Amino acid sequence: MSGVAPPLLSVQGLSVRYREAEAVAGLDLAITPGEVVGLIGPDGAGKTSTLRVLAGLLRPSGGRVTAFGQPVWEHRRALHHRLGYLAQRFALYGDLTVDENVQFFARLYGVRGWREKRDGLLRRVGLAPFRDRLAEHLSGGMKQKLALACTLIHDPQLLILDEPTTGVDPVTRRELWRLLGELVADGLTLLVATPYLDEAERCSRVVLLHGGRVLAQGTPATLKALLPGQVVRVAGGPRAAVMAALAGRQGVADTAVFGAAVHARVTAPAGAAACLVAAALAEAGLAVGEVCEVPPTLEDAFLYLTSRPGGEPGEEAA
Repeated sequence: MSGVAPPLLSVQGLSVRYREAEAVAGLDLAITPGEVVGLIGPDGAGKTSTLRVLAGLLRPSGGRVTAFGQPVWEHRRALHHRLGYLAQRFALYGDLTVDENVQFFARLYGVRGWREKRDGLLRRVGLAPFRDRLAEHLSGGMKQKLALACTLIHDPQLLILDEPTTGVDPVTRRELWRLLGELVADGLTLLVATPYLDEAERCSRVVLLHGGRVLAQGTPATLKALLPGQVVRVAGGPRAAVMAALAGRQGVADTAVFGAAVHARVTAPAGAAACLVAAALAEAGLAVGEVCEVPPTLEDAFLYLTSRPGGEPGEEAA
């Protein structure tokens, strides 16, 4: 008897087409209870289309999608009581108060004892002092907290979030992820699309979409391990000049801007990569403040995997 839990969500050969454009092509995915799965990918990778199908809001063009053992599209009304979906854009009622918005969704889902649950959720997300404020007068971060409270009022088992922290301040981002961490500890399963790779580092598994397909997936650590060579950080010099000096240099596979620094991916052995880069910069007459090998980030892996010519989708990070 296997101890592996059956998936809450199962996606086999999912395709989504908008007239002649194919947004998702042959996507396979499975999510098991208790996971925090991060969906990442460049613009147009198919993230939002995938999430809308999984939430029962968009009919797939092909493939099989099940949640809790039932086909999502055919049973979407019933499944909405077991999953929550937080859209990328604020979709609540601006002319209703915080209280009234939560009340509306509680009654929509037929939640019993909703007043007590509403009060508890508003305290948890920090909106209890603002319960009488109109939603249109809330800040961006407060709107997202309200949307989260409305999404949680019916106690979903699976929460699907489409870029929940886009456009909010860094403090609110941390607060939202703290709340999500508490919800996971309480038994919730999360599927979240995020443009922030530091947020993807918080996930138990990361799925990289590219061209509507799964290009790679695994823990953040195993995705980073797919990056060949060493990463050398160059700081304190003119970035354009640094990248020009390293372009085409033997042993330097590629370079990318990382904030105020440049990351160079070097095929030399560990310990020798920084020396190779330093020598190339000295030869070009460039003075920089720092040249050192650093552990690869998820962003390094993301840039490498999405830029490979002819990269094969569906690669698993073991």
